[in-house]
Amino acid sequence: MKLFAGIIFSVTLIASSGTGSAGELQPYEEQSESPALDLSDLAGRQHNLSAYRGQVVLVNFWASWCPPCLAEMPSMQRLATALQDRPFRLLAVNVRESSSKVWKFKKLMNVTFTTLLDSKGEASQAWDIEIYPTSYLIDADGRMRYVAYGPVDWDSDEIIRRIEALLPGGKAVQQVMSD
Repeated sequence: MKLFAGIIFSVTLIASSGTGSAGELQPYEEQSESPALDLSDLAGRQHNLSAYRGQVVLVNFWASWCPPCLAEMPSMQRLATALQDRPFRLLAVNVRESSSKVWKFKKLMNVTFTTLLDSKGEASQAWDIEIYPTSYLIDADGRMRYVAYGPVDWDSDEIIRRIEALLPGGKAVQQVMSD
C-alpha cells in the first residue's frame, strides 16, 4: 500500500507542477548559487557541496518509495560511469530514510555513485524540494544551471552534451566547434 501511495503521490506532484515538463532538464533561470549541502554518505564521510567547486555536479533528491526515482537510477549510473574521468560528480541525496534502507536499495539497484543521507529532511527543505525526484545541475562555479522535476534519461546524448558544455573548458570547445 505504501508503494502505491508513493506512485500516486509522485504522479500527482509531477502532473500538478507548473514549473516545467516532467522528466525534462529545464534551464534554471536565476542561475544563482546553490543552497548549502553538507551531508554524510553511507560510510559516514561528510560531503560539502562547496568542496566540489571546479566540477559540474548533479544533485539528485530521491526516496526509495518513489518509483520514478528508482527508474532513473540506472541511467544515472551509466552517466556517472561515462564521465568518471571528467570533472563531474553525481550526488544522490536520499530524503528521510534510514541508512540501512538506503544501502539495500543502492545494492538492489547496483549503483556506485555517491549517496548522501538527508535523514531529517533539512537539506530537502533548504532546497525547497516538493517533487521526487528533483535534480539540479550545478556548474563549476557553483551556480544552479538546470533543474528537472521527475525522472530523466541521464545518459541521453542531449543531457551529456549539456553537461559537457558546463565542464571547465566546455564552453570554449563548443564555441570553437561552432565557428
